[in-house]
Amino acid sequence: MNINGIEIEDTYAEAFDGLFARLLITARDERRLKRAAYSSTALPCTVFNESEAGIEKFLKTNEIDGRISAIIQIWVNYGKNSKEKLEYELGKRIRQGILVVPTTRVFNFLESDEKIDIMNKVGHCGDGYETVEERFGREMINIPIMMGEFLIERFISYKRGIMGGNLWFFCRDEDSALEAGDRAVEAIKKVDGAITSFDICSAGSKVETKFPEIGPTTNHPYCPTLRGRIKDSKVPDNVNSIPEIVINGISLDVVKDAMKSAIKSVLDVDGLVRISAGNYGGNLGKHKIFLRDLLRDLI
Repeated sequence: MNINGIEIEDTYAEAFDGLFARLLITARDERRLKRAAYSSTALPCTVFNESEAGIEKFLKTNEIDGRISAIIQIWVNYGKNSKEKLEYELGKRIRQGILVVPTTRVFNFLESDEKIDIMNKVGHCGDGYETVEERFGREMINIPIMMGEFLIERFISYKRGIMGGNLWFFCRDEDSALEAGDRAVEAIKKVDGAITSFDICSAGSKVETKFPEIGPTTNHPYCPTLRGRIKDSKVPDNVNSIPEIVINGISLDVVKDAMKSAIKSVLDVDGLVRISAGNYGGNLGKHKIFLRDLLRDLI
């Protein structure tokens, strides 16, 4: 299929199940808020059996404490002991990324009957001096810190969602690749419940690797600098940069909506040659999101 001179490859993005929590971070001012949001969501590490996270959106105010805020999501792969893994990863990211930033608070921002008591992994940072109080109509843990108090809602909800939705943009040069990537990321920010844990990912990976001790390695058939050096290159002659946009969402429909919004946002980017997606023949995840199905609403 071809839209505006851009080839849309007849392929699918391969997504898989994950477990996530959705938090609201609030702070006194923008500097503190951004520090906490970026610090707590840095480093996607699910390939190392840890977690990945992303900022869903920033808000000028919220209905809980009225301050500026950010919605973030923290994810782990779904499977055996995934609840325990999520609890551990929540504790690590909140303790080191948010609690240490002055004036911050954390609230649960997900409706679900499944909950994690965050007392053990975060609350006890008060070293036994923490208290449980009713604040803002919620059960909050008050942790005394050197700059006053850190407040976090005691029970954090979690739910099963979709990880790994993705798009690949085959571009003539770095400028068009960055423009397409930036447009896609901004479009996804407008979709409630979706995050891009890598922002623009410059290094898509593959399942097989010569160096398993370091995890996934470069997807060499799609590296433009290897074109002409390897026999299995899949990079067209007029393509010199291929950014990947990876999407997690609270449901399969949310991921599909985010992918549609991203595609729509880039259809007039000068230098974008082809839109594709990454998959591993169905070996990575059970959810296949076909680009042709997404395009029905765009043509």
